Amino acid sequence: MPATLAKHSARLLCALAAVLAVATGAAESVPPPAAPTENPDVILQTVAEQSGYLKTGRGPAVVILHGSMESARSHTLLAQALAGDFTVYLPDRRGRGMSGPHRPDHSVRTEVEDLQAVLAESGAQAAFGVSAGGLVVLEAARTLPGIRKIAVYEPALAMDPTRNTAWLERFDHEMASGKVAAAMITSMYGLELAPPFFRIIPRRLLASLTEMAMKKEDGKAGPDAITMRKLAPTIHYEGALIAEMAGTVDAFRTVTADVLILGGSKGLPFLKPARDALAGTLPNRRRVEFPGLDHGASSDPSTTNPGGKPEIVARVAGEVRSFFATLNTRQET
Repeated sequence: MPATLAKHSARLLCALAAVLAVATGAAESVPPPAAPTENPDVILQTVAEQSGYLKTGRGPAVVILHGSMESARSHTLLAQALAGDFTVYLPDRRGRGMSGPHRPDHSVRTEVEDLQAVLAESGAQAAFGVSAGGLVVLEAARTLPGIRKIAVYEPALAMDPTRNTAWLERFDHEMASGKVAAAMITSMYGLELAPPFFRIIPRRLLASLTEMAMKKEDGKAGPDAITMRKLAPTIHYEGALIAEMAGTVDAFRTVTADVLILGGSKGLPFLKPARDALAGTLPNRRRVEFPGLDHGASSDPSTTNPGGKPEIVARVAGEVRSFFATLNTRQET
């Protein structure tokens, strides 16, 4: 691949991750931070129903639920930052690594049930979720008993229930035809996440560059790496989840848990209106907007989250740690 084209395809891969992700930073084709464990030589993997997870730390239990185009390992820095005060559980949502496949009738209820299994096994009364994971955490706080505190970073709650659904039919057709790159472009446009400069690039060229970038990533990835290509099928379910929950802000008036609403000034614009609405809807909420941070601020740095930095994760972790500080320390595990 010519150097210039390779450079553009790498940039495109980063852009795709940033706009498709309902949280960036999932690909593990570059070495991620060490997996969170109390013993750095051991990765603890257990299975609660359909949710395999990593575990680290000591103290009250807290569950971290990743977003789209991510896996359990996408928040290892955040987990390590919290591990001195909490026992942190990082489950893989369905379709990733340690967890099972999506069900044919997959819905937000399925996601909440999977989270409930981890909450029950861990004894956790607190959870942190980013984007699509944040949306699941919000719904869990609304529908499950026993959740005392949640923190959500840019939850993927859309205000308009009539948008962001028409693209799914084309996406499914392209995936079924093996056109993974084209399907990713379709979802990006369907969710209105394409950056302005994409509008001047022909769709066919975008798909070609994306395919080249994914092939390059595949060539460097280990057998267990969770790459963009492996994550692509999960986009259907994320889009369906966003569509299912769009326009439901008022339903969260019944949430009794304390809620920390987090976001960044450079985050995804279409998610900010819902944060504004949630701040006026949730009975017990606190809101923090980080100047200069984007949608991937809580996630580990990687090829698809090039803006991620340990010091940025530390800023998010500081707010989360402070918010969860009042959890009952007698629940140590």
